[in-house]
Amino acid sequence: MEWLTYSQTGLRQAARYLLGMRLAIIITMLVAIAVAESRLALAHRAEALLLCLLYGVLATLGWLWFSRRPPASPIPASLSLATDLALIGLWLYLTGGYTNPLVSLLLLPIAVAIILVPGRHGIVLTISGVLVYTALVRWHVPAIEHQHHDSNLAQLHLVGMWATFALTAAILLLVVGTLAHQLRTQQQQLAQFRENRLRDEQIIALGLSAASVAHRLGTPLNTLTLLLGEVRSATEHSQNPHLDDDLTLMEQQLTLCSDHLNQLTQAAVQARSAQTDVLTASTWLHRLRESCTLLWPAGPIHWAAPWPDAHIAVDATLDQAVLNLLANALTASPQWVNVSCRATGNDGIELIVEDHGEGLESALSGAPGQDIVESRDGLGVGLFLSNATIQRLGGNLRARVNDRGTTMMIYLPTVNPAVSGVL
Repeated sequence: MEWLTYSQTGLRQAARYLLGMRLAIIITMLVAIAVAESRLALAHRAEALLLCLLYGVLATLGWLWFSRRPPASPIPASLSLATDLALIGLWLYLTGGYTNPLVSLLLLPIAVAIILVPGRHGIVLTISGVLVYTALVRWHVPAIEHQHHDSNLAQLHLVGMWATFALTAAILLLVVGTLAHQLRTQQQQLAQFRENRLRDEQIIALGLSAASVAHRLGTPLNTLTLLLGEVRSATEHSQNPHLDDDLTLMEQQLTLCSDHLNQLTQAAVQARSAQTDVLTASTWLHRLRESCTLLWPAGPIHWAAPWPDAHIAVDATLDQAVLNLLANALTASPQWVNVSCRATGNDGIELIVEDHGEGLESALSGAPGQDIVESRDGLGVGLFLSNATIQRLGGNLRARVNDRGTTMMIYLPTVNPAVSGVL
């Protein structure tokens, strides 16, 4: 796999636009020579044509270099733009010098340099462009062999000024504008990366806190289990049925707490090793329904069938994320919760959790799960962690709130089981 630095990536992206700028300049030079020859006799026509040919060859070689093996340093890009200034200046020297209306072509490499290369390089190239223009003023060579075409020369100069302005404006729009758009896109991507990093840091902090609490809870749970056994042994001859029922319920609750801690440990190991299972959506939903039956035996959750058979990548953290959403739905709507699933085409599935509750308007005013929200019945981190887990697996979480209740929509991308190693 080829790894590129930031400078290499920028040069590779700019290679095509540099080639376009140079070819536009060369075509303009050739057209200018042809138009001038139709009205005037150029003194250095052959030299100017050979210079255009040389410029075309160097432009092609530069494009091949930057697009296939971009240099890691911006220095070669600055040198290539300096070569542009030198070649354009030499061509102007052969075709009238500073009196040539195409002298504004010297601005194009400078404009590209301001965007593409570091600031100090751009300053050097700007000074170089001014020096080239000064040299054309200082050492001026007439463009024509005879001086009796003053009227034709003046007319060509005016037409050339218009053509130069139009060409410069078009190249600045296409080349410089495109490069500036790419830079803005990269800045937006960096801003999104920073936001994701801050979110990940919050998740890591919550994970460390949860692991610490789980570690500390292990000892008291084991102690309570031992004490429960001693109490049961001491009261095994008791004739109080209510005490036996309470001890049985206590044992079930301690077992449930131990199971939750084991699930937390397994999820941490699985997340650390980035292990995922590739299952069909129907198999995964059957697993979720079994978990819900164990957690909420009397929960009014309606599982609407049929379910798609598309394959998706899941792990224990995704199960917990969906269970968190179902817990929120049951808290807000203890009488009715509906779960359905549908295919969204060839690229994903959508799991829909509906309830008739209230109370999430403030939390869902933007994208759900982007921040930790206040909660009356919990710690307020469930929705945040659920959204982070779903995004980590390539999906997204959306919400819709209306008069009938709240609808949470979880999108998950499908995967190819053959590529994922599932037969």
